[in-house]
Amino acid sequence: MSQATTLHAEVTQWLSEHWDPNMDLLTWRSLVADSGWGAPSWPSDYYGKDMSPLDAGVVEQAFADHGAVGAAQSGVRMLAAVTLLAHGSHEQKQKYLRGILTGEDQWCQLFSEPGSGSDLAGATTRADLRGDEWIINGQKVWNTSAHHAQYGLLLARTDWDAPKHQGLSYFVIDMEQPGVEVRQLAQMNGHASFNEVFMTDAVVNRDDLVGEAGGGWKCAMTTLANERRSFDRARDVGARKGRQGKIFADLEEEFAIANEPYTWYPQRAGRVDLILQRAMETGAINDPAQRQDIARLHIMAESAKWTGERAKAAAKAGKPQGPEGSLGKLAASNVARLAARVHTAICGNDALLTGPNSPMGGVIAEILVSTPAISIAGGTDEIQKNIIAERVMGLPKEPRVDDGPFRDVRRNTSGTTTKS
Repeated sequence: MSQATTLHAEVTQWLSEHWDPNMDLLTWRSLVADSGWGAPSWPSDYYGKDMSPLDAGVVEQAFADHGAVGAAQSGVRMLAAVTLLAHGSHEQKQKYLRGILTGEDQWCQLFSEPGSGSDLAGATTRADLRGDEWIINGQKVWNTSAHHAQYGLLLARTDWDAPKHQGLSYFVIDMEQPGVEVRQLAQMNGHASFNEVFMTDAVVNRDDLVGEAGGGWKCAMTTLANERRSFDRARDVGARKGRQGKIFADLEEEFAIANEPYTWYPQRAGRVDLILQRAMETGAINDPAQRQDIARLHIMAESAKWTGERAKAAAKAGKPQGPEGSLGKLAASNVARLAARVHTAICGNDALLTGPNSPMGGVIAEILVSTPAISIAGGTDEIQKNIIAERVMGLPKEPRVDDGPFRDVRRNTSGTTTKS
């Protein structure tokens, strides 16, 4: 019997003894977290079993084969987990990781600011140490799910005399305190997935500094590398349909909350899956020029998919996050832009219509106003091209004009929004 078969049998035996779909979800996930089966590749000191990513895949498959629910793995909480595992203190891991696995705690990411855009190192939200507390003042923006998060991953400036990348620190901040105000943002596609967050004398305990003061850039790169490779959200909805029991009812409620900000994300990606259907319905499939664009789009989409599969295989093999996430993200932007152009060519002026008489009930119009987001979110295309040029191709870094103490660096403040 192979090692994988033995492991699969061990997990199945444990599930046979403990799995009950009539439990409530939190009780079950608490049991899974404490058993180590919820995150078997994590260290045994922190709710894991020190397994390799390949063995962890066997455990995941055993849960799927048994029809059992695993640990919570949706949303920013998993970015929090990988960052804390890499840089957090023993006390932080003990404090936060269990709530991530059980799904008790929601997280958000507080990186972007109105005045710095993709220049993450230009952040001006400040953290000042007063006794045993860091006092936070500033504004963040484009923060998904911040309106129902208990904790935030915060990048703030702690040293204005250090160079811009060296004066940043990384914190876990309590989002439910009086000094934090969250406002949802209306988007041009009709959704409100993002927030702006105002922090006015908000408090972070000294123990919630992740890593060292001034070491925030390294922590942020861990978060972003994982975000670009795969932003982990709830998937496989079809596999959950029809399952009975309180656990599955609770799970559907959790997914409804977790996935609500992402309902428009298929449109953001360009909906390549609708292209052939629309081409057949409109007769565009018979146009030689449009057929070439359709073929080119599907070639690009399939190439991007296999690039993503290679990245997943590397992750399962335990390879560290690298610049390949930027390759995948840039490919996704190129696919989405071409898909929007092809949809427009197929539908003509009707692509601009919304309502019941518009193409696909307004889905095509939503695609057109949503696809620009994929070239911005998680780092713009220009940022990804720089990363690829410097870290993959080995080209020289672009000249910098922002060396020296950050307080002396010229900054764009025209876009900064103040609290009203």
